[in-house]
Amino acid sequence: MEKAEARIPYPSSIKVLDDVEKCSSAEEARLENTIYVADPNAERRLVRRIDIRLLPASMFIYLLCFLDRSNIGNARLLNSATGDSLAQVTQMSEQQYLIALMIFLISYTIFETPSNYMLKKLRPSRWLAFLMLGWGAMTMILGAVNNFGGVVAVRFILGVFEAGLFPGIIYCLTFWYKPEERALRVAFILACATLGGAFGGAIAFAVGHMNRVGGLQAWRWLFILEGASSCAFAVLTFFFFPDFPETETWLSSEERELAAERIKGVASLGHHKITWQETKIH
Repeated sequence: MEKAEARIPYPSSIKVLDDVEKCSSAEEARLENTIYVADPNAERRLVRRIDIRLLPASMFIYLLCFLDRSNIGNARLLNSATGDSLAQVTQMSEQQYLIALMIFLISYTIFETPSNYMLKKLRPSRWLAFLMLGWGAMTMILGAVNNFGGVVAVRFILGVFEAGLFPGIIYCLTFWYKPEERALRVAFILACATLGGAFGGAIAFAVGHMNRVGGLQAWRWLFILEGASSCAFAVLTFFFFPDFPETETWLSSEERELAAERIKGVASLGHHKITWQETKIH
């Protein structure tokens, strides 16, 4: 008799649990189907604020990145008339120089995707600052190499750090902008590569006059000065580069809500984990 009583179910308890689950599901469905209506003027003001905070910083970071990756071309020939160029000091042949360029692209290709995962996990400001500090340090170390092996090794590690910058910035745009808003911002960032090509030559020409200053060839000064600039700006990036719209204190609570709600369903939210569905969409 005791066994029979022990097996008797408790229908009233089960019914209460079912009702709670149904209510919870209904509430979640209601919240998911709620349409957030934004004031167009408020949204335009918000996008302007985001542009002012995010776009110039992204453009300048990419400019520094492009300078540090392409300055080897200027260093290779800088002060070659006096036998003080990178190629002459390290005794690199044309084929070895091409290998030094290619090894950068290999590491760049391998580490792009893992870098974006770390950006989402550690927050953009921290990860981008780390990347800047890394490639800035590698650029400065490149100013100390004396042979072909050293150039190849440092260029490979330089590619590891620079790999995450451009895809990382593009990924950051998905936290803040709708898809139709991103193309113009990406174009502005990419335009900095052209500026880097123009300014890179001018900077190299000016630094060329520092040949033998402090007993160092001008190409060494070129790497040191440009690498130090990236390291210095990494500190500012750590403290001021925006992370996710739901967490930024420079936005008011209403602006944070608007910034998050306007991209729901069409872009990434910073606190969400990376999923395969999100990867396929973005």
